[in-house]
Amino acid sequence: MIDAQQQVHDLLNFIDASPSPWHAVEQIEIQLHAFKFVRLEETVQWRLKAGGRYYVIRDDSSIIIFVQGQKPIVETGFKLVGAHTDSPGLRIKPNAASGIDGLLRLGVEVYGGPILATFTDRDLSLAGRVTYKDENQAVASTLIKFDQPLLRLPNLAIHMNRGVNEEGLKLHKQNELPLILSAMAEDYLPQAYFSSLLQDHIGCSAERILSWDLAVYDTQKGTFWGAQNEFYADSQLDNLASCHAILKALLDETVLENDCTLVCGLFDHEEIGSESSKGADGSFLTDVIQRIALATTQEATDLTRALAKSFMISADMAHAYQPSFPLAYDPDHKVNVNQGPVIKVNVNHRYSTDSVSQALFMNWCEQVDVPYQKYSHRNDLGCGSTIGPITSARLGIRSIDVGNPLWAMHSIRESAGVLDHGYMIKVLKQFFKTE
Repeated sequence: MIDAQQQVHDLLNFIDASPSPWHAVEQIEIQLHAFKFVRLEETVQWRLKAGGRYYVIRDDSSIIIFVQGQKPIVETGFKLVGAHTDSPGLRIKPNAASGIDGLLRLGVEVYGGPILATFTDRDLSLAGRVTYKDENQAVASTLIKFDQPLLRLPNLAIHMNRGVNEEGLKLHKQNELPLILSAMAEDYLPQAYFSSLLQDHIGCSAERILSWDLAVYDTQKGTFWGAQNEFYADSQLDNLASCHAILKALLDETVLENDCTLVCGLFDHEEIGSESSKGADGSFLTDVIQRIALATTQEATDLTRALAKSFMISADMAHAYQPSFPLAYDPDHKVNVNQGPVIKVNVNHRYSTDSVSQALFMNWCEQVDVPYQKYSHRNDLGCGSTIGPITSARLGIRSIDVGNPLWAMHSIRESAGVLDHGYMIKVLKQFFKTE
């Protein structure tokens, strides 16, 4: 348990430093540098060598990491693992600031499918990317993160919403989500006041600020909880917990010295369907795989042959059983926290798992004494999806969808089991090492 808690402690630090997808990629890049990975630019020719450690970033919030194997890809294929860097939540609109009844508020747009009620009465702030004109009038971007609580969405008192405990909190997405930022400043127009906040934080005059990608995040740090600290809670566990597990499994010298080419794709935009230039349904992964092949193979069919020998693990969090809501689960497919990674199965291919990929993953778990569970959604509830079916179809490779069990998925404060994070790291490491 001590080792598992240390792994989760590292995870919580990673998440707390990554309040947006752009910050998550920045934190990943810092860890890659410690292991002497080299950044490649898509605009230049690549010269790859056996054993080389590389990564590519597209638009600041998607990253593909790969280790060139000692053997040709046509002999070994690729070992791929994928996850996503984004989480559902609220994003700041372009003309965000408005004043009403003495209060300055910021307008937001809903990103993905968050549980909106969980954003009320929280200490919220802003993080993301600001784009501006630099001193040479060139367009540039920088990351921004306000550490202090900056925003709030106060709940309506029960005296004015008597049915809230029976009917649940329902928030009108247009009218009731603007976040309170400040009391109105008499000498500022609302938009000018907001621009001045950005200006003070990034050291760029407000006149040169052009646009932004700003996410609303919870300033409360991650924590352990439970009588034996056997659980942990934080924002963005879906899916930064999987990103962290992949990174920790890869960044081990016993893994990095590998005959097979290892590829880790961590993509933005999964929560909104992945259909973008940097999403899993875009060209990013295919482009990188093809460029690896072009730089290291001789025959035109070598890439196709390599993909036929390849395997992918799509790692995304799973729905843990919550005994207060038994009717939400298939009674024969309850998965529990601290009882191992979950194999996710859906015959309509919302997950990429098939019987063969199941068996292979189960075998890797058994080789390193990692327990595993299997999950299938209720037939009368809509099933979510992942990057697994998308990337498996694009590349034509066998794949499996797995993930650690999680409570309150898409809440601003999710919870999971301490032991499971270590289990996932262990089995991913075994996957990378297996001949």
